[in-house]
Amino acid sequence: MIQNEKAELFERTPIPKAVAKLTVPTVLSSLVMVLYNLADTYFVGMLNDPVQNAAVTLAAPVLLAFNAVNNLFGVGTSSMMSRALGRKDYDTVYESSAFGFYCALISGLLFSVGCALSRTGLLRLLGADARTSAATEGYLLWTVFCGAVPAILNVVLAYMVRSEGASLHASIGTMSGCFLNMVLDPFFILPWGLNMGAAGAGLATFLSNCAACAYFFVLLYRKRKTTFVCVDPRRFCWKKNIVLGVCGVGVPASIQNLLNVTGMTILNNFTAAYGADAVAAMGISQKINMVPMQIALGFSQGIMPLVSYNFSSGNRKRMKDTILFALKLMLPVTVLVCIGYYAGAEGIVRAFMEHESIVAYGARFLRAFCLEQPLLFLDFLAVGVFQALGMGRNALIFAVMRKIVLEIPALFLLNFLFPLYGLAYAQPLAELVLALAAVFMLKRIFDGKAENA
Repeated sequence: MIQNEKAELFERTPIPKAVAKLTVPTVLSSLVMVLYNLADTYFVGMLNDPVQNAAVTLAAPVLLAFNAVNNLFGVGTSSMMSRALGRKDYDTVYESSAFGFYCALISGLLFSVGCALSRTGLLRLLGADARTSAATEGYLLWTVFCGAVPAILNVVLAYMVRSEGASLHASIGTMSGCFLNMVLDPFFILPWGLNMGAAGAGLATFLSNCAACAYFFVLLYRKRKTTFVCVDPRRFCWKKNIVLGVCGVGVPASIQNLLNVTGMTILNNFTAAYGADAVAAMGISQKINMVPMQIALGFSQGIMPLVSYNFSSGNRKRMKDTILFALKLMLPVTVLVCIGYYAGAEGIVRAFMEHESIVAYGARFLRAFCLEQPLLFLDFLAVGVFQALGMGRNALIFAVMRKIVLEIPALFLLNFLFPLYGLAYAQPLAELVLALAAVFMLKRIFDGKAENA
């Protein structure tokens, strides 16, 4: 019965309907996740204290580093599971999910302990100074030192649940934590509540991630006879095909994220030289820009199980039609978002903080960042296809090109040529080159010339 249900979705459901079933919950959960990140920024911004807002921005690279583990064991395991489902190799599906779960659990514990033991050096690396260190450490206490395990596990479990076509359940789990976070934020952050500032935002995030994990554990218990997602320690193994299958896709995805963290840390350190107002404005504009960016990412991640399954089962036409459908739908949407953000930059930034200096900085930053939106979707889609097909090397090449070859050198050059404001144009410049490469690589995949690349 369970096998027939999966086959119906992946093999016979019309592509628009299958894409909608897989991507709509994923996009909604991505959007809610961004909104809850914006909630942190919004409620901390209500304090009208640039130091508290700067703390959230400076800590962001560490939270982004969670995605290195999420991508390694979430993206890697979900790709392995979907490809094994396409081959009808159900033992591999169970074993790969158990492998991904327990590796994510151990990695979260190590991440938490490592950051707590090296907190002084970590704060210095993030660009915190005497003015911002205390607030930044308060935020990290709950989100990282205490919260790494639930933050990582709830994302990895969502990837696994989504890999077998249960996008709605994956999204409910993610969104439940996000909504709880938004409810708790004002109580923990603002003076009429606990008045904890940035630390309160961190505590709300920690509790919401714990709630999301609880949802997934209850879900897996109730569906234990009808799900391929397995957390039974007896299924955990170090079989060569499992380790290589997960890591072949997961390691490049993880490296990609670590490079993103490196780029963000360099950007924040450059921005910190111009003061707390500039750092706060950079953080606000980045989070605003993340709304459409996460929608595009959620859409590209949502179609991965459908692409993986049909690639492994040999139905290349359905795989190609799925990718083309995604392109025709999302590219016009991202162009419209770009136009709207560019035209309304001041008003959008002002909604988060009534501080003239921050609004002036933020509007200029946002107008630069939004130029990348259509280009980002092409890049995300290409990388998602690489991950779905098990082409980890191609995903790694794109990651290295984006950060090491293009964006990081551009940060140094543009900050030298156009101090501060040039920083926001580094990523759009990198994405322009990558978008051209994405079109080239997708065409090669369609022509059957890049399957073993």
